[in-house]
Amino acid sequence: MITSNKKIVQQIVLSCIKNGVKKVVISPGSRNAPLSIAFDACDYFDCLVIHDERSAAFFGMGIAEELKEPVALVCTSGSALLNYYPAIAEAYYREIPLVVISADRPPEWIDHGDGQTIVQENVYANHVLHHINLNDSVQNNSYIENSKKLIQNLFNTCLANRKGPVQINLGLSEPLYETEETEMPEIIETPILDEKKEISKKDLEILKEDLSNSKILILVGQGNFKHRTKILLSELAKNTNISVLVENTSNFVDHQFNHCIDRSLALISKEKQLEYVPDILITLGGAIISKKIKQFLRKYKAKKHYRVSHAFPNMDTYRCLYKCFDCSADSFIKTLDSINFERNTINYGPKWKELDYLAKDKSEAYYEKITYSDLSVFNEITKNIPKNSIVHMANSSVVRYFQLFDPYEDLRYHCNRGTSGIDGSSSTAFGAAYATPGNNHVLITGDVSFFYDSNALWNSYLKPNIKVILINNSGGGIFNIISGPANSPLRAKYFEATHEHSAEYLCKAFNFKYQKILNEKDLDKDLNKFLNKENKRPSLLEIFTPRLTNADILNDYFKHLSK
Repeated sequence: MITSNKKIVQQIVLSCIKNGVKKVVISPGSRNAPLSIAFDACDYFDCLVIHDERSAAFFGMGIAEELKEPVALVCTSGSALLNYYPAIAEAYYREIPLVVISADRPPEWIDHGDGQTIVQENVYANHVLHHINLNDSVQNNSYIENSKKLIQNLFNTCLANRKGPVQINLGLSEPLYETEETEMPEIIETPILDEKKEISKKDLEILKEDLSNSKILILVGQGNFKHRTKILLSELAKNTNISVLVENTSNFVDHQFNHCIDRSLALISKEKQLEYVPDILITLGGAIISKKIKQFLRKYKAKKHYRVSHAFPNMDTYRCLYKCFDCSADSFIKTLDSINFERNTINYGPKWKELDYLAKDKSEAYYEKITYSDLSVFNEITKNIPKNSIVHMANSSVVRYFQLFDPYEDLRYHCNRGTSGIDGSSSTAFGAAYATPGNNHVLITGDVSFFYDSNALWNSYLKPNIKVILINNSGGGIFNIISGPANSPLRAKYFEATHEHSAEYLCKAFNFKYQKILNEKDLDKDLNKFLNKENKRPSLLEIFTPRLTNADILNDYFKHLSK
């Protein structure tokens, strides 16, 4: 094959093949030309060209999350790799494997006035698991062999139990476009096996003692857990001293679990709050969306908090962390199920579940009389999403509204909850849709999130399997429904940042099929058709809601629940 004549570039490409990188997202540039030439020369890779580096990184992250495999990001030097940073931080907190390969100037030209040059080495210092700095100034076999070991060590870190982003920063000297013909060696992928972590006998004894005759709350955060884990957890939840609280992003649906945490908490009077406080708190998975449950568990602390995670062992979200178990949720739940602790002695689980049933009944009654608003729109959206869809929720108010409605077992829910930023929601969803073209992907986003990531539409890889629902309430609606900014006289200008923009002409510019809804009549008539109609290109439905009444209706809903 004809590839770049730079040996270090050839070695990076071979290492990517060896470690299972199949998708490479490249942003155009000159300094990264040797990398682009080398990746393109190898039929093994699916090379995708996305101009905007910020969007490209989130797009790659969406692919990596969906396929559960490492994705390479390739960019030119200078500010280009800084635009990757929001996605790198998200991947770091979500444990998603991204391999950033950033082209750089030769070391002797750093900080000497050369164009497109910044200090790139370890630029992601706080948000990558590992980084290495290489350059093409040495071409001898000894340097290449040593680099090979460094690269493999980097991949071992990226793909271990705790996965995450890594960086190869590569200094490249001119000429950049020269090629040579070389034989493609036979390469066997390197399987990186998960290291099994056993819980010690001492910890098992402590667990058994702590769990016996205790009120146990299992709080499940964001995750794509094994189906077997849900079955084990469901079996464990049959014990009446155990309550399991989950969110849509947990992707755990079971009639024994509490799926809408904020909805349930609204029913607990101040006089009865202590009855719902656990003795033992066990947390699985990633981020928790509900601010209310965080406040509740921080105010009324459990005696001990057991955290189950390969990452962030010192993360003390509820200020009562006792121990972090470095093992999978599947392994831990299986262990709990095998411990012979005294159970079925406390009516703790049914007490929480009763809240769930009551809240659901009250909610249904409220939706029958609700006027047109964000809340009524989300009620209709959640009921009409086609079966077996993958649902992508943008951050801010969108993901919070979704937590008020029961999830469906035949849907899968995603959201960028690592850093919880509005940047990259669309790009991530589009990356996931590209990765699994046989699945129907539905992105629900707010206007600020959508316009902020509008370069996500500047993309040649979007297919008809992506449908976007844009809730346009003319600004950052979240600031109307959280205390503090809602009462500020500066809210509209500085927090909501109100606007009168529409996505119609963006859709025309990027060949999206566009449709809009202005009222409840249109919603009843057009929403289901939009979600179920087959299109020949990606499509967007913009739903306009009344900015000034949305917050009042949501507040009234919670008052209705608490009566």
